[in-house]
Amino acid sequence: MEFHVSLVGRDDLAGQIYRQVKAAVLDGRLRTGEALPPTRELARRLSVSRNTVGAAYDRLTAEGFVAGRTGSGTYVQPGGFDRAPEPAAGQDIQPVPGWERIRVPRMDRSTPDFDFRAGIPDVRLFPHAAWRRLLAHWFRTSGVDSPMYGDPAGHSGLRAALARHVGVSRAVRATADDVVVTNGAQQAFDLVGRVLIEPGTCVAVEDPGYPPPRQLFRALGAKVVGVPVDAEGIQVDQIPDSVRIVYVTPSHQFPLGMPMSLLRRTALLEWAERTGSVIVEDDYDSEFRFSGRPIEPLQSLDRAGRVIYVGSMSKVLLPVLRIGFLIAPRSLRTALQAAKYVADLHASMPLQAALAEFIEEGLLARHIRRARTEYAQRHELISTTLRRDFTGLVEPIRATAGLHLAALLPEGTDDESIAERARDTGVGVLALRPYRKAKRGRPGLVLGYGGIAVPDIAEGLRRLHSCLAG
Repeated sequence: MEFHVSLVGRDDLAGQIYRQVKAAVLDGRLRTGEALPPTRELARRLSVSRNTVGAAYDRLTAEGFVAGRTGSGTYVQPGGFDRAPEPAAGQDIQPVPGWERIRVPRMDRSTPDFDFRAGIPDVRLFPHAAWRRLLAHWFRTSGVDSPMYGDPAGHSGLRAALARHVGVSRAVRATADDVVVTNGAQQAFDLVGRVLIEPGTCVAVEDPGYPPPRQLFRALGAKVVGVPVDAEGIQVDQIPDSVRIVYVTPSHQFPLGMPMSLLRRTALLEWAERTGSVIVEDDYDSEFRFSGRPIEPLQSLDRAGRVIYVGSMSKVLLPVLRIGFLIAPRSLRTALQAAKYVADLHASMPLQAALAEFIEEGLLARHIRRARTEYAQRHELISTTLRRDFTGLVEPIRATAGLHLAALLPEGTDDESIAERARDTGVGVLALRPYRKAKRGRPGLVLGYGGIAVPDIAEGLRRLHSCLAG
């Protein structure tokens, strides 16, 4: 069989030859015992140096794909490469029950023309140049030369910076020792579950609510119950007596958007103290508040040590950075750090160090001020348009913070069909139904404004109006 190698460009010529020969061996185009072209001949065919071909052959030899025979040539070695075996079905190996119910979302990289999807910050607002400078500085310093792993709890400078940041911006009471840096908020929930959930532990979540924590707790063996929310937040009197952990989003309920009232927050804290239960407070995008006084987090009101506070940089900065953190009662500190250690040892040290400097230089506060101004304009435009032009079609839920707002639809409306119809017109919007655990309750739409610029909002809403009116 004559084997052909073709080169694209002049970069990594030896690597191109190596990869093409290896692929031919693996897919059976070059079989065991078959000779490769001599290095001189292949170099002549490809118009490259003989050393280049030799380097490719040396790598193939080192990996056992080929072997040279003195005075004879280079031949494909036996090693099970003649055919690519079919993967074994593995029917006898099954996951523990529960994982099959979790649907991994498809990461659709396409962007709608008019993107109202929730949970997406505006990447154009991110200070890319400053971030690159801080990362480059870390790689130029001696930190990159250290052979040691980092502290599972996180970079000491970042923990101190985060404690000061949430202390000033959110009145959270914490020191650096109370902070555990995580790979996003979702890992924070995982660590909490690892140290508090046993098979059968009853966990309450808001309904409707954020699905990933609900799915995680159930996967860890918890019995998850949904508790309805109303205009004041989670209905504390509806929490079953068997519940030992409750997950809430009090500053900006996800996905409906309203804050938990002071009366309801007080009732929830009293419930936790009375029952000896734990509150997991997800304060996911509280930095973006557009009117009224800031909503105090449960953690700052807690006097019994029942609240675990979870924060994230995904909406504030970029989701791809995957930096979150948790602040827990000191009785859980050792266990949570141990859970982080066995989970993945520690989060990325370069990212942690860069974020620490980002906060210390005042760049985070500056970025939040700039982003808050931009998001407030988008929020106001969408809210005003919905109230003015969508009468009878939707009922907007008043929200004063965050990166999205919700609007209820008339009873009996299929909100998922509306969202699908909107996508066909280039409008990305989310239905409320997938956020409901019990799949009951009024239909609605969730409209984010992190991914859409002000000039595009009017046309996007006009198209959405046509989908609803039609």
